[in-house]
Amino acid sequence: MENILFTIENGVARIALNRANVYNSFNKAMALGLQEILDQCAADASVRAIYIIGEGKAFCAGQDLQEVTDPEGPELSSIVGEHYNPIVERIREIEKPIVAAVNGVAAGAGANLALACDITVASASASFIQAFSKIGLIPDTGGTYFLPRIIGRQRATALMMLGDKVTAAEAVEMGMIYKVFSDETFLEESMKIALKLAKMPTIGLGLTKRALNYSLTNDLTTQLAIEEQLQTAAGMTKDYEEGVQAFLEKRKPNFKGE
Repeated sequence: MENILFTIENGVARIALNRANVYNSFNKAMALGLQEILDQCAADASVRAIYIIGEGKAFCAGQDLQEVTDPEGPELSSIVGEHYNPIVERIREIEKPIVAAVNGVAAGAGANLALACDITVASASASFIQAFSKIGLIPDTGGTYFLPRIIGRQRATALMMLGDKVTAAEAVEMGMIYKVFSDETFLEESMKIALKLAKMPTIGLGLTKRALNYSLTNDLTTQLAIEEQLQTAAGMTKDYEEGVQAFLEKRKPNFKGE
């Protein structure tokens, strides 16, 4: 799959968007390919964490406008409904931690793809742009759902309407992303996060992700009930047994994602 580079090593599935000549902008083939790869990651027990990055200078510049303007290309409704929405749904439904490593510009759908992931980090030279208003469109790929919940309605509205460029440092300051690393150390430091997650009790992390998904719409009483249910499930895992035993024996736990 030439549009995406995909490897699995040390429990981490590395997914690299690979259309560097167009700043990794999405076309139909890449969108459908990413869906297929995410399905593979969900089904493969050897994958315990997922790491998404862009090849070249950009993370993802959003939709390839050449495809939109091609008379033979897909309709805008298909691009949103069949390309982007299924990707976002997979990212949120896969009960494995997903790290977005934003190595350069993340614009439009590319920015919102990054924000849909569980942990988003960026290189110092990276930037985020809600570019939709510049061509008369609205934010998609879950942007109107995630961004106001992450940074608040006022900031989200301003960024979406004005299309301001947000530096990596500004993104950290406003709570949009988790951390920023220097360009020189970014690849190593961002992968360290994925590798650390892959060695953790990943069933528990997946249940945490499920609880966080529910929290976006639940009231407190309902969420407390969900926590009780999921905590009971987590307490039945082998990783829980290993974690408690390792604590009592004062040793480092050996979690297996079971």
